[in-house]
Amino acid sequence: MSDPMPPPSSFGPPPGASRKPPSSRAPLIVVLLGVVVALAIVGYSWWKGRQTPVATPEPAPPVATAPDASIDDVPPPLPPLAESDARVRELVGLLSPLPELQKWLSSTEDLVRRFSSAVSNIAEGQSPRSSLSFMAPVGDFQVTRREHRLFIVPESFARYDGVTRVFTSLDTSTSAITYKALRPLIQGSYLEISRPGQRFDQTLSNAIQRMLDTPVPEGDVEVVDAPGGVNFNYASEQLEGLSAAQKHLVRMGPTNARAIQAKLRELRDALALPPPEASPSP
Repeated sequence: MSDPMPPPSSFGPPPGASRKPPSSRAPLIVVLLGVVVALAIVGYSWWKGRQTPVATPEPAPPVATAPDASIDDVPPPLPPLAESDARVRELVGLLSPLPELQKWLSSTEDLVRRFSSAVSNIAEGQSPRSSLSFMAPVGDFQVTRREHRLFIVPESFARYDGVTRVFTSLDTSTSAITYKALRPLIQGSYLEISRPGQRFDQTLSNAIQRMLDTPVPEGDVEVVDAPGGVNFNYASEQLEGLSAAQKHLVRMGPTNARAIQAKLRELRDALALPPPEASPSP
C-alpha cells in the first residue's frame, strides 16, 4: 500500500469492476437506526405543539373556580399504526434542514413497520434490503487497481456522507425523552414480526451493539474477486467474516463509520436501553 493513490480522474473500475461491492445485498442499513430518533422527536413535537401553557393563577376570591387545564396536560393518543405515515412525514420533515430526510420520508410508506423490521434484521446480523431500498446511495461502487490488488476508492465512501450528516444532526436528548412516548406504537409493530415475549427495547439494544462491535479498518480497504465474478469480497478475513449488517457499516468508510458509532453510543446511553444480549455468530 506504499504507492500513492491515483488522482480522482484515474479512479474507476478495472476490467470487470462494475460488479457489486463486498457482500452487497442491500444499501446502507445502519442509518435506519436514526429513524427511531426521528419518530421519537415526532411524538415530542406533536405533544408539545398541542399543549397549552398553563400560567400561574392569580389570587382569586374564594368563590372563584380555577380553570381545568388537565385536558391540555394529557398527551394526544398515538395515531393508529396504519394511519401514522402522513403525520410522520409532516413532522419529521421539519426536524432537519437537510433535504435527504424529507426525500426518504416521501419516498416510502409504512415507516414504523419498516423501522422495526430493519432494526430486527440488524440485531440478527441480516441485511434488511426490503426495508431500506429507499436509502440507496447515489453513484456507483468503485475500486482501483494498484500492483495487481484492488482497493475501494474514497468516492465510494463519500456516497454515504449525506446519510451520516442527517443521522448525526438529530437531537439525542430529545430523542431519549420522546422515544418513551412512542414506544407503544413501535412495540405494537414489532409484535407482528417478533417471537413471543420479545421486547423492542432489547432488540434495539442488540442492534446498536452489533454496530458498535464492528471493527473500523484503518487505511485502504482491499477487496478481491468473489467466486463467480459478480461481487467483490473483502480481502481481510476479519472483515469478510462480519455479518451482512456490519459489512454495510464498513462500506461507509472509516470517517462515516466512526461518526455513526459515536452517535449510536450517545443514543444507547440516553435511551437507557437494557444491556445487549450476546450476539450470535454471523
